[in-house]
Amino acid sequence: MIKNHRKWLVAMSVIGVAVALQGCARDPEKRSVSELAVSGTKSLFRTESDMQTVLNKFASFDAKAVEKITPAEARLQPTMADAVKGVLADQKRDSTPTALVPGVTSRETTVPGAGGAMPATVYTPEGSGPFPVVLYFHGGGWVFADRKVYDGGARGLAKQANAVVVSVDYRRAPENKFPAAHDDALAAYRWLASNAATLNGDPKRLALAGESAGGNLAVATAVAAHKAGLTAPKHVLSVYPVAQSNTDTESYLKYADAMPLNRPMMLWFIAQVTSSPADAKDPRIDLVHANLQGLPPVTVINAEIDPLRDDGAQLEQALRKAGVSVERKVYPGVTHEFFGTAAVVEKAEQAQAYAGQRLKADLAK
Repeated sequence: MIKNHRKWLVAMSVIGVAVALQGCARDPEKRSVSELAVSGTKSLFRTESDMQTVLNKFASFDAKAVEKITPAEARLQPTMADAVKGVLADQKRDSTPTALVPGVTSRETTVPGAGGAMPATVYTPEGSGPFPVVLYFHGGGWVFADRKVYDGGARGLAKQANAVVVSVDYRRAPENKFPAAHDDALAAYRWLASNAATLNGDPKRLALAGESAGGNLAVATAVAAHKAGLTAPKHVLSVYPVAQSNTDTESYLKYADAMPLNRPMMLWFIAQVTSSPADAKDPRIDLVHANLQGLPPVTVINAEIDPLRDDGAQLEQALRKAGVSVERKVYPGVTHEFFGTAAVVEKAEQAQAYAGQRLKADLAK
């Protein structure tokens, strides 16, 4: 009780300071001090300490509010990957990828997309192979970020699933609006189904994976591959996916001002990627209303403190209704983007191990 009372006093003190500073000059493209203080104190009560350390480092960058700037400017903003590197520097730890995930090598290449060649990173675990192959899609709301920002998740999966992971840079909005990213994702999978052997992979043991917008792409690509009659993936891993476009769910409202993803950002992403309201209702974005029948087993991973938490729940229900084998796990005390922070966040390490186990089980069949 005393400990909770002290937390409450600290929280009220932070808000008090924020209100006092409200009149100070501040960049209009950044959130107000009081908004940041309320967001910070909310997370203080429920966030795991190691997750909060990453969020504190991320907040220290004093980035502009994404929804108040242009996509070009947003692509120059610091990321959660930068926050992880900052925490590792504070801890005086080596932040090179090979030190964080030993036993996995990587190389750069290109993969054919629907609009031309896409930059790609191929991660290969130790061993002689041929290995299962996982096609991985990064997050970033289909607008910013790339495979390098999401190296932590893709590299970790290569280790945990003992599989080759191919992470591609699909075209981004608003320069390339919907369905460009989805077309690129399907093109990459079509190529992989025919060329897995060139990567020391087994073309009969394929899987799809992704985070956030990439989690959406993983499921949408499985649907498209089934419709096109391509080699079926053995498993789909969808980490805190965008599964529909309604931003009035319980988690959207409860975590409307969360870090690093909030409701205004999601509204901004939808506006950037779609050309009309009809696009947002297309089953490739609105996965919960897609024809999900015939999909392979699916794993959905969600963070508790995330506007997209209920998207995962709705997707799980839709998959079950379609007769698809699905398992969903919600990790308490962590936020959106936690999956790639395994170097410094314990729940992320656990989530990557769980994802690897789920992939391994089906890729071994």
